[in-house]
Amino acid sequence: MSAFQEMINRYARPGVVQGIWLRPARLIEPVCVEQALLTEGGLEGDHGRAGKRAVTLIQAEHLAVIGAMLGQQAVDPARLRRNFVVAGLNLNALKGRHLQIGDAVLEISTICAPCSRMETALGQGGYAAMRGHGGWCASVVSTGVVSLGVAVVPLPVTGH
Repeated sequence: MSAFQEMINRYARPGVVQGIWLRPARLIEPVCVEQALLTEGGLEGDHGRAGKRAVTLIQAEHLAVIGAMLGQQAVDPARLRRNFVVAGLNLNALKGRHLQIGDAVLEISTICAPCSRMETALGQGGYAAMRGHGGWCASVVSTGVVSLGVAVVPLPVTGH
């Protein structure tokens, strides 16, 4: 394994799930839950879509950054409509990686870009404040239950 590959496999510590949000339907207020089942199509009870955008994740640390850019306190994650709020782990460093999250495994696939509704949800400048801080989309590699407080652990990169 190359030195670069070894650095990619390293992380400071596991993260933790601080919030789980289901979006029952488009434009309906998200519901905070303590536990959810990840299926092949995404979170049971969520209107998300199967594939690379089955679920969305955002770092808890970015909630304060977004708020600061708006001259506010940390933003309420319900306003951002992401499924998981994860703390203590740099999601930006994990593109293409598999994560063990509770009983399930996700693959971080693509940036979760903000939509134009962020101007309404967060106020003037909301869209711009979210750029680069909107989180990540992931596909479901293996199904399972995810609960508040479970560890989020990057799985080792193999090969090459």
